[in-house]
Amino acid sequence: MTNTTGNDIAHALGLLLQRSTRARLYAHLTDGLGEAVDDLTYPVLSGLARTGPRSAADLGREIGLDRSTVTRRADRLEQAALLRREPDPADGRATLLALTDDGHRTVAATRQRLATAIDNSLATWPPADAQAFARLLRRFVDQGPFTAGHD
Repeated sequence: MTNTTGNDIAHALGLLLQRSTRARLYAHLTDGLGEAVDDLTYPVLSGLARTGPRSAADLGREIGLDRSTVTRRADRLEQAALLRREPDPADGRATLLALTDDGHRTVAATRQRLATAIDNSLATWPPADAQAFARLLRRFVDQGPFTAGHD
């Protein structure tokens, strides 16, 4: 494999990871799901769905936001009954953020929207190409430069 392949992939990843690209995607995924669910609060919901209950600081590290930003966004989601605060069983002074049943349903709706958008974008691809892309992307994520401990 040539360095050109690495450069091509790096460029494509750069486009995918741009804040503006993520904001557009999150806006599409959250459209019509309620006033509290938008491109700003989506990472909190999605992060909690991925990790389970977390402190605002721990969740912030996971999703790339500072604790105070997570807390402000969590306040909006709590007011909408999409998350709740609960005592941390490991530290009685600490509080964890956790999704409510409505929060889980909201995340499920956004994930279904994402899967549908991906399926629609791959609809013109030959099925074997789409399946190979999915398999190879999973392999890249599992073994590529973003994995823990990768040099």
